[in-house]
Amino acid sequence: MRPIVFAHRGASALAPENTMAAFKMAAEEGAHAIELDAKLTRDGKVVVFHDPTLKRTTSADGRVSDMAADELRGLDAGSHFSTRYRGERIPFLEEVFEELGKRLLINIELTNYWTRGDDLVEQVCALVRRHTLQGTILFSSFLPGNLKKADDLLPEVPRGLLARPRWRGAWARSFAFSFGDYAALHPHVSDVSPQQVQRVHRLGRRVHTWVVNDPDDVGRLSDWGVDGIITADPKAALQALRRGL
Repeated sequence: MRPIVFAHRGASALAPENTMAAFKMAAEEGAHAIELDAKLTRDGKVVVFHDPTLKRTTSADGRVSDMAADELRGLDAGSHFSTRYRGERIPFLEEVFEELGKRLLINIELTNYWTRGDDLVEQVCALVRRHTLQGTILFSSFLPGNLKKADDLLPEVPRGLLARPRWRGAWARSFAFSFGDYAALHPHVSDVSPQQVQRVHRLGRRVHTWVVNDPDDVGRLSDWGVDGIITADPKAALQALRRGL
């Protein structure tokens, strides 16, 4: 069976990451799923944004957690990528649910890495429940505590443990994953091996690999039996998988 193709922050090779434009493009290109990053605003709204600060991908500076939702909505989150996307906004998670929640699997990375102890997990779980999307959501995080909290609130939603590259993710790839109750391991592409895939499968779990943008890597990982490919270019990944048939 071919792996599921997740669009990393949407089709982020072709449109500005974590925007509705990128998510809609991913759907149009045939991605099976999208991957996105969830954060809380100062006033407790869940927005889709990766970095802790705004500078890299918007028209402003400062921390996401220090901004109110209305302030964030006034920012340009598209021009950094191309003038074609000038005026693209930072989306609310709820908007993504309303547009794509019934069409695609959504991998929500819980990214309160710089604001640990906030109510991100609680707010995200409340939105999932409100939109009755428990069957089409996957939670992921580098923080086991986030995933434990999500399990307490929505035990029916599967969870994937993210592992950082190389030595920084060794603990997550081994002990933390083996002894945690996770549906999937999310290792970096540089750390995947056939032996690791087999070990995870022996545990009855899945392997979703990030970020896989080289078509040769897509084919190799598919041959090794990975269950998911997280890529910035879902169309290219799907083409590579078809060539490998």
